[in-house]
Amino acid sequence: MTPPSAIPHRALALGLLALSLLASASAHAAPPVRLGVDVLLDERIELVRGKRVGLVTNAAAVDGALVGTADRLAADPRVELVQLYAPEHGLRGALAAGEKIADTVDAATGVPVEALFGKRRRPTAASLARLDVLLFDLQDVGSRTYTYASTLGEAMTAAAAAKVPFIVLDRPNPLGGRLFEGPVRDDAHKSFLGWGPVPVTHGMTFGELARLYEGELGLGCDLTVVPMTGWRRDMTWDDTGLVWVPTSPGIPHALNAYLYVATGMFAGVTTNVNEGVGTTQPFELTGASFVDPAALTRAMNAAGLPGVTFRPTVWRPYYHRFKGQILGGVQLVVTDPHRFRPLRTALTLMTTVERLHPGTVTYRDDTYVARIWGTTTVLPAVRAGQTPAALEASWADALEAFAATRARYLLYGD
Repeated sequence: MTPPSAIPHRALALGLLALSLLASASAHAAPPVRLGVDVLLDERIELVRGKRVGLVTNAAAVDGALVGTADRLAADPRVELVQLYAPEHGLRGALAAGEKIADTVDAATGVPVEALFGKRRRPTAASLARLDVLLFDLQDVGSRTYTYASTLGEAMTAAAAAKVPFIVLDRPNPLGGRLFEGPVRDDAHKSFLGWGPVPVTHGMTFGELARLYEGELGLGCDLTVVPMTGWRRDMTWDDTGLVWVPTSPGIPHALNAYLYVATGMFAGVTTNVNEGVGTTQPFELTGASFVDPAALTRAMNAAGLPGVTFRPTVWRPYYHRFKGQILGGVQLVVTDPHRFRPLRTALTLMTTVERLHPGTVTYRDDTYVARIWGTTTVLPAVRAGQTPAALEASWADALEAFAATRARYLLYGD
């Protein structure tokens, strides 16, 4: 019997489901890509029918009609949603980067929420004991350092230990499915900012990444991936026909996902360079109080990087660590997402600022830089004046080996 306190939640969820079904019926609005959640509920319902379901998700995990996966499952009488799990930024996506979250109850659905970015990083055995199956539906940004890729690995590990089947509802990689750049993470530098043995960008969907984790790390997870339909490896986000929902406060648009690596891999490992966080243009800007915007713009445009151009700009962050300071630098303007190389852009920014302002950039401690980059080799090379081309050549063999490994787990062709 449904408890009286749950009736308002059920009524709200049923209303959201009705809106989703109505919107899905509008053929002219249908995007070319159908998401894993839509495929599950329309075609693969046998995977969850009549089962007690847990769900790792957040506000960016919506169906093709922009209804949240949590809300759809809560409203669907064919399944029993009994547990939610929230990654960094919280279930509804409002919390800042690095902000610890606590267990709670979701106001919209009435379902308990276990926090996976606070005192723990993986679902508890006690909560998993209440489940017949654990679903995972999070939108990635295509970077190893974005913690949702780590949450995937931790959730798989916990599900394997509890012998609970694990189902990934697949979503696009916004950077596309062909690009992968950067050093493959060394075993010594595994962390929650670099969980999997992959390069900085991996060119895989979360369904494919889960298959790689299981195949290469031997987690013992009873894994099923519900693939998308209509997605091709050559698609960046703009090609999918889908609406971007912010994955976190710093990634409000698909553009910010494209640029997350380009500026974050540089400024994020320093103490005196900003990546636009604290402004309305997170990851679109990078610079510092000591940077000459015109000189940096000239140098970056002269580098001839594909798919991006640069303009000089100044800004003053209104929150975060540079709050109230006047900073100068460049705005990155992506002209062609298909040609854009975010990691090459990050390397060029690092080496160019070092050349223009020798010894002025202060980096965080070497251990932290190695944790983000996955290797100890990058920072000494930048300080020694190596070129981006030389740095890329240094990890070319590892990338070639990764390409062969990666090919075994792809779901959408090559």
